[in-house]
Amino acid sequence: MDFSRWKTWICCAVVVVCTSVVWPQPAKAADDLDLAYRWAPVHYQDTDDTDADADYLTAVDYDGDWNAKNNWENQDDDLSRLRATVYYSVVETGTHWYIVYSFFHPRDWVDYPDFGLDTHENDMEGAMAIVRKDGSAYGKLEGMVTVFHTNFYSFTPAGSPLTDGEENIDGQLRMVTYDGALHPATFQEAKGHGLKAWNGGEFPGGDGVIYYPDRSVAEVPEHGNDRHVKYRLVNTFEAGGLWDHRSDSQTFASWGTFAGDNGKDNAANAAWGWDDKDDSVARGAMATDPARLTDSYFNGLGQFSTDYVKNAYR
Repeated sequence: MDFSRWKTWICCAVVVVCTSVVWPQPAKAADDLDLAYRWAPVHYQDTDDTDADADYLTAVDYDGDWNAKNNWENQDDDLSRLRATVYYSVVETGTHWYIVYSFFHPRDWVDYPDFGLDTHENDMEGAMAIVRKDGSAYGKLEGMVTVFHTNFYSFTPAGSPLTDGEENIDGQLRMVTYDGALHPATFQEAKGHGLKAWNGGEFPGGDGVIYYPDRSVAEVPEHGNDRHVKYRLVNTFEAGGLWDHRSDSQTFASWGTFAGDNGKDNAANAAWGWDDKDDSVARGAMATDPARLTDSYFNGLGQFSTDYVKNAYR
């Protein structure tokens, strides 16, 4: 028997075992819905009293179909259909969970004569929560990147290790206690619906809707100054849902871009079409390659994996 060959094989095996990385894993991991609920934003939605219900959150198929070209027309036909909905998706690496929350409005609108310059049918903006696996069921929130039209903004909660990377951190992510836990607080402007972290202040003009997450309940605001409305979390990847319609020409005009023919044609994007106009990552990376985006936007990441354990966008 050639013992020298066995010796070489054993040494190589020892090197592989010793150099492999074991990331911290929770003793009992939460499922995607529970994880999304744990870090779901308390959402401050500004409203404009000239057409407040055009600022209500709802589902893409709120009107009973997936035809995105009738969403503008149907928006104000029956306000009871504007049940608050927020889409979520969970992507996982060895060290982190990335939870994308997508907020949809049937109209992106203005209250002045427009001639199709600034309005468009459909509007989806959102936020990505960066959650470190720390051995607990829900991990630890380290940061959030939000979509404000064609710009992304980054925020960190108190105590986060993250620092400026290729992009500067834009501010503090405030936390609000809800259902016995701290949740990040987000803010969305009226009409154009750009999204950032909530700054802790009152709504501009004094009126707005505060939305709170729920696993199953989707409520409709009673008026444009309703301070407690529940939104339902809906998985982007649920059967027959948003992702399943990604190639449906009634819903999307092109990859990640909603069909729309009011104001600017085809001007709104789903999460896999979001793009910052001047960063170094690819269009849609917040959803499809969130580890790459996080690695670009932040330093201070510590142990950090870019290998995906789960990524249904791919």
